[in-house]
Amino acid sequence: MKTGSVVSFARLLERIEILRSGLRWAPQLDRTGVQRILRQVNKLREDVLLLSGVERYKKRMREKAPPKPKAAKKRLQALMDRNFVFEGVFGENPKLLEALETVERAARTELPILIEGESGTGKELLAKLIHAGSDRSEKTFVSVNCGAITPSLLESDLFGHVKGAFTGSVKDRKGKFETAKDGIIFLDEIGELSAESQVKLLRVLESGEIQRVGSDEVIRVNTRVLAATNRNLYQMTADGQFREDLYYRLSVISVTLPPLRERTDEIPLLIDYFCAEASEKLNRPAVRLSPRLRRFLQKHPFPGNIRELRNIIYRVACLADEVADLRDLPETIRPSSVGPQDAVEGRAPSRFTTLAEARKAATDAAEKEFLEEHLTQTHGNVTQLAKHLEMNRSYLQTLLKSHGLRAKDFKGKATSTKNSER
Repeated sequence: MKTGSVVSFARLLERIEILRSGLRWAPQLDRTGVQRILRQVNKLREDVLLLSGVERYKKRMREKAPPKPKAAKKRLQALMDRNFVFEGVFGENPKLLEALETVERAARTELPILIEGESGTGKELLAKLIHAGSDRSEKTFVSVNCGAITPSLLESDLFGHVKGAFTGSVKDRKGKFETAKDGIIFLDEIGELSAESQVKLLRVLESGEIQRVGSDEVIRVNTRVLAATNRNLYQMTADGQFREDLYYRLSVISVTLPPLRERTDEIPLLIDYFCAEASEKLNRPAVRLSPRLRRFLQKHPFPGNIRELRNIIYRVACLADEVADLRDLPETIRPSSVGPQDAVEGRAPSRFTTLAEARKAATDAAEKEFLEEHLTQTHGNVTQLAKHLEMNRSYLQTLLKSHGLRAKDFKGKATSTKNSER
């Protein structure tokens, strides 16, 4: 939403003056003129009612003591205060909070951690968060996709090789374990490892030693291992597809990231977050989503989870006009009921279909205006604003991003506004 479209006292007074000016200079009014003025007055009345609600909301934000947060809200806020939430996490799903709290406690240990969850739930982001919260945060973080490397090349990729070890090896090469040095290696899609590769990895975990392909030299490594999979490793061990001893080596600490369909409270927040992110990266105004498109996304099962939602938002942000609708979805998930009439150019979908949607829009507009006003007063100083609002700085940054606000756009804004008023 553009700033100019938000109802304000200045905009309201301007419209009243236009109405007064029109009445002052009208020699006489016929029925058409009276109806035109009535429409203007009705519009003014709607704006006054909306502005009244906005002001009441802003007053509550400034003066009313915040309600006592629920247990889940407390847990999420505590994680945010300690900066132990990876980008894009907004919800209060108990399984998600439990996973974050578990890895926060385990991050500073040397224990291996296994992260399980469907594709697109943010397993690599969580691994990077563990690295940032560990005692090895200043050391190297190396990520390896085990499913993207053929078994014949995986040993060379992980442990390195010497010149002449095989055809094409024209010089010595370090493997990923050596590159990580005293840091952390993240083995993604660990469930895709072949039986032979599982044996070699187990030996490294047990002895802390590697050998480059084609060399008898033993190299000591002090690398912490994090692993992730979208498969059920426990069931794979029962079926004989994954070594049981390797499984227990990797899963000293094991957490599962829940899929997005179990975290539906996050979907509206993630939509706004990705809309703002897409606007910044595509360098174009933030796209608005029609109510029925929002409803569709709220009910969509998202087999690709957060990654799928992000890709959808980037697609509509790139291809849609000012308001994105169902017709802008990928054809693979677009409802079959979307007919030709939906693609007529210039057709504007109804803005609100329920009172709850209208209330949410008014609340969002008020929250955005409140943040804009205080960003202007603090010249875009987020640290100062966070202190003034008694709010965690990282959470405030996330809130600003969800509204498409950039602090740097407000630097010097208050000064220029005062000069223009003179």
